[in-house]
Amino acid sequence: MQQADARQQWESAAPGWARWEPTVAAWMKPATETMLDMAGVDTGARVLDLASGAGSQTLDAARRVGAQGHVLASDISDTMLHHVRENARTAGLANVTTLVGAAEELDLPADSFDAAICRLGLMLFVNPARALAAVRRALRPGAKVGVVVFTTPAANPFMARTMQILLRHAGKTPPSPGQPGIFSLGAPGILEQLLTGSGFVGVVQRDLDTALRLPSATETLTMMQEAFGAYRAVLADSPEAVRAAAWAEVAGVLKSFETPEGLVAPAGVLVAAGTKPA
Repeated sequence: MQQADARQQWESAAPGWARWEPTVAAWMKPATETMLDMAGVDTGARVLDLASGAGSQTLDAARRVGAQGHVLASDISDTMLHHVRENARTAGLANVTTLVGAAEELDLPADSFDAAICRLGLMLFVNPARALAAVRRALRPGAKVGVVVFTTPAANPFMARTMQILLRHAGKTPPSPGQPGIFSLGAPGILEQLLTGSGFVGVVQRDLDTALRLPSATETLTMMQEAFGAYRAVLADSPEAVRAAAWAEVAGVLKSFETPEGLVAPAGVLVAAGTKPA
């Protein structure tokens, strides 16, 4: 995938992602809190947020650092960053600014941030190692980067099974190892190797179970269709009949996760942090 393709993918998904941001925030709340803790996001810190999306974790970080701190939200989609600015304004947070561009192309002053975070973005980057190298340059010595990625298909059956359906209908193959993908960094050792290879030390990791809970399979299908950029992209160049058949099969799979309390879909994430050498 080229950066232009990635930008178009997320520009297209931005309105839907912003609409579903509260749902994603609730789903990922344990992972977000763990990431902020592991990255050392605290009062007065200057924080870089990569692939911010509509920015629920940006605002969480901004509340933590307080008026004396600052959060710079970076995303490849300018529309996403519009929502970050609007959400920060609505929340009364004046310590958030934005920067549009691919994470791999970040050009920030060296040693200028106290922490960096990236929730559910690193595994989808065209070149995650290059992005982490840019982050390392921007962090002060001794500062940390914290990231959240999905683990394995086995731990995320609702995401894995539905992605397989979309790929099959589109006549496409899953991403090969090393290519951007939902599960590209989730296998044991991969993320740690990426962080250490990008110059970080003292890598720590935590596996978390964080089930997605929604009122129904129908509502979950709508969220996937509107907000999940990587899923939307699979069918983007398929005829309408193919898209309709694929989503109909996905709807059937989502039904299997319904319970008397609504849809409950198991999900597993990996939270990791590494430190820039002093």
